[in-house]
Formats: sequence, C-alpha cells, structure tokens
Amino acid sequence: MKWTEKLEKFLELGGTRKEIILLVLSGIALLFSIFDMVPLPFDPAWVAILLCGIPIILEAVIGLVTSFDIKADVLVSLALIASVCIGEDFAAGEVAFIMQLGGLLEDLTVARARAGIEKLVHLTPRTARIVSGASERIVPAEQVQVGDILRVLPGETVPVDGVIRSGQTSVNQAVMTGESLPVDKGPGEEVSSGTVNQFGAFEMEALKVGEDSSIQRMIRLVQSADAGKAKIVGVADRWATWIVVTALTAAVLTWFFTGEIIRAVTILVVFCPCALVLATPTAIMAAIGNATRHGFLVREGDALERLAAVTRITFDKTGTLTYGTPEVTAVRSILPEYTEEELYGICAGAEQFSEHPLGKSVVRCYRQKYGKEIVSAEDFRMIPGRGVRCEIAGKSVLAGNRELLAAEQVMMPEETLREAEQWLGQGSTVIYIASGKTLAGYLVLSDTVREESAGMIDRLKELKVRPVLLTGDHGNAAAAIAGRLHIEEVHAECLPEDKLNRIDHYQRQNESVCMIGDGINDAPALKKANVGIAMGGVGSDIAVDAADIALVDDEVKELPHLIALSRRMMVTIKCNLTFSMALNFLAIILAITGILNPVVGALVHNAGSVLVIINSALLLNWKKTA
Repeated sequence: MKWTEKLEKFLELGGTRKEIILLVLSGIALLFSIFDMVPLPFDPAWVAILLCGIPIILEAVIGLVTSFDIKADVLVSLALIASVCIGEDFAAGEVAFIMQLGGLLEDLTVARARAGIEKLVHLTPRTARIVSGASERIVPAEQVQVGDILRVLPGETVPVDGVIRSGQTSVNQAVMTGESLPVDKGPGEEVSSGTVNQFGAFEMEALKVGEDSSIQRMIRLVQSADAGKAKIVGVADRWATWIVVTALTAAVLTWFFTGEIIRAVTILVVFCPCALVLATPTAIMAAIGNATRHGFLVREGDALERLAAVTRITFDKTGTLTYGTPEVTAVRSILPEYTEEELYGICAGAEQFSEHPLGKSVVRCYRQKYGKEIVSAEDFRMIPGRGVRCEIAGKSVLAGNRELLAAEQVMMPEETLREAEQWLGQGSTVIYIASGKTLAGYLVLSDTVREESAGMIDRLKELKVRPVLLTGDHGNAAAAIAGRLHIEEVHAECLPEDKLNRIDHYQRQNESVCMIGDGINDAPALKKANVGIAMGGVGSDIAVDAADIALVDDEVKELPHLIALSRRMMVTIKCNLTFSMALNFLAIILAITGILNPVVGALVHNAGSVLVIINSALLLNWKKTA
C-alpha cells in the first residue's frame, strides 16, 4: 500500500481515535527527547510540536483572522513559538502534548456524559412492515403514514408510535423509560418508537410518525443539549481574553526589566487559561450526563445553572404528582345478593363496550385485579353524558351518574347518597350501579397519587425548596392531594393564565421558580418559569417543547437529586475557577522570579488543567448522600 493510501485511511478514522494515535506518537517522541534514547539529527520533541502544536496554532490563527477571537489557543501558540525561538524544543513539545491531552480528556468526558442519550440516534428504526390485506411490504420507516397498519415481529424495533390492534407481546422500553424488565402489551395499549418487541408478533396502527414519534422527540432534545449556552461559560471566555492580555503584558515587562527572555516565555507557558476555559463546560456536560442516567434530558446547560438557584417549585397535579389515569379505589355493595366482587364484575360487564375513559378504566382495573373473563352483556346502549344500559344474565343493568338513575326512576337511599358525597368531596368520581329499578351499589374512581410523590416533597423541603400545588381541579380534590403530600400552599381551579400569573407573582418577589407539568395547559407556565420541567412520558408534545428539561420516565422521585446535582455542579465550577486562577497567579510569580523554567512551568500549568477536568468528571457519578 502506498503511503498516500495509508494517509487517506488514517484521515478517515474518527476524531477521538486520531487524537489518541497522535498523542501516543507524541508521547513516545517526548520520552526519546528527555532521555536521549535515539541519536537523531533533530530533537524528537519536534514530533510532538508538529503533531500536537500545529493544530493549536492553526486554530488560533483562524480564530484571530476570521473573528478576532482571542482565546487560550492564542497564548499557547505564542508560548510554543517563543519556546522554539529560544531553543526550548522539549518545553514547546510538552506544552503542545499536554494541551492536546487536556482536550482529549474533555472530549472523552463529554462523550461519556452524552452516551446515555445519544444512543437514541443510533436506535432510530430503519424499516417498517406495512400490512395491506393479506400482503406485507417492507418500507423505510420515514415513509410510514398515520393510520397505516404495521406488523412487528419478535426482536424488531417498533418503527413509530402507535396502538396495538391485535396480538400479545412483551416490549423492552428501557431506551425510553429506563425500565429493566419488559412490559406486557396487548390490544388497545400504546407502544413507542425505538422500543424493542421481545416475544410475540403484533399488529399496530401508526399514530405518530416521522418527527412526531417518541424517538425523534428524544433525539431533538439530545441535539439541543449544549453546554456552551450556560452563562458561566461566557464569563470564563471573557476572563480568558483578559488573561491573554495580562500574560502578554507581564511577559514583555519581565523581559524588559530582567533581560531574560526565558522568564518571559515561562510566563506565557504558565499563564495559558486552558483550565479556566476547558473545565467549566466539562462540568456542565458531566452534570448533564449524570442527570441523563436519572431519567432527565437537559436541553441546555444554562437550565442546570438556573435550577441551582430555585427556591420555589410549582407542581401541576394530574399526571405529575398523580398517575393521571383513574383507578377504582372503592367498591360498595348495598344489596345482600351481590358481593363487592360480583358488583364490580357487573359494572365491568356493562362498561366493556363503552368508549368513555371512566368505563375503560373500570374494565382495565377489573382485569388487573381479578384476571377473569368479563361477563357478557347484551342490548348495550350508551347514554351520552349519563352512563350505559345493558342486559346481563337476563337482568337490566344501569351504570352511570345520579342523573341516569333519576331519569330511570331508581330509588337512592339517603345514607348511600351521603357516603357517595364524601367521596365526591375528595375529588373522586362515583359510578352508580342499578339492577332493574333497585340501586345495587357504586364504584369509586380516583386519580391515585404516585407512590414516590410524598417522599419527593419531603426531600425538596430538606433542600429548602418550597413546593406549591397549581391545579385546574376543584378545591376539594386539590386540598385532599395536598394534605396527603404535606404541601401547604395550594391554588386550585387554575386556568393556564392563572398558573402563569402565579409564577410571575413569585418572580416579582425575587424568587426563582421551577414549574413541573405535563399537559398543554402547562406550556405557558413552563415557559414563564425560570426552569420548566415536563413529564416526558405522559406529557404532551407542546409541554415537552416548552420545557427546559424533560423527565423521560416520569419518576418524580429523582427531582430532588436533580436540584442537588445542579447545586453541586455550581460548586464544582466555582472550585475549578478558583483553583485555576490561583494556580495561574502562583505560577506567574514563580516564573517572574526565575524559579520556574518553561519545562517545569508547562508541567505545573497543564497538570492543573488535567486536575480540574478530572474534578468535573467526578460529577458523572455524583449522588447526594444522606
């Protein structure tokens, strides 16, 4: 193979692999140089200068020429050129080598931080099986249209979001929710693109395709995660410019008063602000990586910076602190001939053909609890706004609200009504069941509180963050939920503008507010808040788009960790800034007095850069201990 072909193959390698190869070659050359291991007509350190130093100089020149951008590369380039001019080839090679090593460490840290979410890009489904009558054809996934019927075989990735129409299976949803165990799915249940069908084949109807699918939504969040947007990074960049000017001034003055150019060169070497510039975005990206493993997708590093200052957190109720789906929480039979299980079964039988969400919840909950076949019903009729009527085992059955039973002249005992009113006062829904003209009992459906919500609220209070409940539900339901979760401040029956105005009220009192919601009605508040967090699993597309952070798996118990992590990130950044500035000023004093030479100065300065990057990388696995 000709050397030109070898060069072409090398240039085709990935960026990180090329950097590693160049660093290995440069490191070997520096070892040959310092120990004089190989007799050569030139110093082997020139290998490091050419391989590691030339890219730095080119980047500095391009930045200066195109946008007069004065950054660390400018000072490093001056140090390299000055070291070569005075014959300190090893110092020049060492500076170039360690600068590139620091850059590689940053790249690896960022790559590791984002690996957990960037894998979504590689898991994007390529093809789909469209079923049309008895035929099946394989097409690119992007050609699937809403309403298409698709077949997914075991081991295949679900190509788009949709609902299962036939078949039973188990789906691995780890890529979307982090769940390690597969989830059983059957007709009527939704599946998300990017998840993996594990066992049975099924047919599904496409509901969200292309850019609207779950996997594409997550990819857009990944692509928007940019640590460069954080305000603290802008501060570091401005400091870097002043440090370049200060270093040049100090080097010239030292050369002028001492007459020793080697001291001036050492100042340029030790005063490079690489630790200041490199370590800050690395800390932000490491924190983003940590948040990702806890179920959060952070759209921009600035969100974590703002989250660290939050003093008040406002919650929507339904779908956020609760599951957002009605569950049967109580069954009451008032006739001796029906047990509670039998009454439950009659109601499920009456509701099995209903399209109403409450009716579907009754059927789902009955199947989950008893695992039995639902009794057959005949002559089914839905009465809009009231309930259903049918025949079960030769008896007329009614299931619905009080208006339905009143219209059918069913007598309702006062004691039963009083019991039901207590449930209604707690924000629950009551379905009355009548057999013939006699009231047989009732079922109670409630939006159940997430198991982790109470503990999460208590941990937020420990972090000195005040929780507030902002909900569109009526006062009784809001008060009941708030009481169970120990939330003192409650605002019920809120329209979208009411939530927005409440957040604006807190902000005018100089409070930093975080809003957590899931619905379209929460979008204005999510935008208005200092930080908006959307429930990515159950939340609407609009809510997710309006938020700064998405909670993919809806595990709200991780929220205190995110807030504690953001505060730890800011502490890490401040420590990095303080350490790098202190090290730079100490090194320049030693350089002015002649204690440090260019070689030792390069080691001290660049070792500091590596240390702050390693300190930032510790955020990847950080977790607050009790």
